[in-house]
Amino acid sequence: MIALGSDHGGFALKEEIKAYLAEQGIEVRDFGSFSPQAVDYADIAYPLAKAVAAGECTKGILCCGTGIGISIAANKVKGIRAACCSDCFSAKLTRQHNDANILCMGGRVVGAGLALMMTDLFLNTEFEGGRHQTRIDKIAEIERKQ
Repeated sequence: MIALGSDHGGFALKEEIKAYLAEQGIEVRDFGSFSPQAVDYADIAYPLAKAVAAGECTKGILCCGTGIGISIAANKVKGIRAACCSDCFSAKLTRQHNDANILCMGGRVVGAGLALMMTDLFLNTEFEGGRHQTRIDKIAEIERKQ
């Protein structure tokens, strides 16, 4: 199950992604927002990131105006590697090299077509492990020290 969430700035993009994933037969859990009314991105990012970190959802996708604020909030949850991406290369490499578990995008930065391509790459690219695992382990060690 893929977790989806947005604030008001990313609401329209989240809805595009949700419809696309439904067409693909991919089950989603929508953490909100549920309208374009103003909400604080941290109120969406936190429960979504907790669900991904707990294994309730395999990966997550978060959208806000730029993707930056919501990624910062999600990254406060232990075990989360949320990556703000605005191009396909980054969306693919963040899975291959960083084992990112949440993709963040900006509804005011990325158009729907590009967002859907990035979604496909993010959801279908495997982590390479190897030398990259060593780096992920170091990130986990930083989290343990906090």
